[in-house]
Amino acid sequence: MTTVTSPLTGQVVGLANVPDPVFSGAMVGPGTAVDPVREPTEAVAPVDGVVVSMHPHAFVVVDGEGHGVLTHLGIDTVQLNGEGFELLVNKGDTVTRGQAVIKWNPAAVEAAGKSPISPIVALEATPDALTHVRESGAVVADEKLFGWN
Repeated sequence: MTTVTSPLTGQVVGLANVPDPVFSGAMVGPGTAVDPVREPTEAVAPVDGVVVSMHPHAFVVVDGEGHGVLTHLGIDTVQLNGEGFELLVNKGDTVTRGQAVIKWNPAAVEAAGKSPISPIVALEATPDALTHVRESGAVVADEKLFGWN
């Protein structure tokens, strides 16, 4: 079983509350979302694994079991063209849970008119593959968000 931990500190809001139908409808995959604290922060790896996709606003880490976890920093943040995001690792790098991956400022994202709410999604998973999915409450980076069987 894969334990997926929060890449961010903030409030867990659940996927249904993400202001984007692709995520809220779980079309990308099941998971949850975090509304991050409004201060410069680092998004950290939610699992141990290899970074298979890396963008200023999003990254995917695949663990040893082949489970790919997408962390998407904010909604429509691709439109910021990397502004305000600093990559700390590269595609192909091996990372450990809790390792800083991207530096960003959720307050600046919000000031640019985008939602900083960040989906954390189990790619290509069925909803019943996830256990103990958190839908609410305060969370700190590295706390468990859900399990993946």
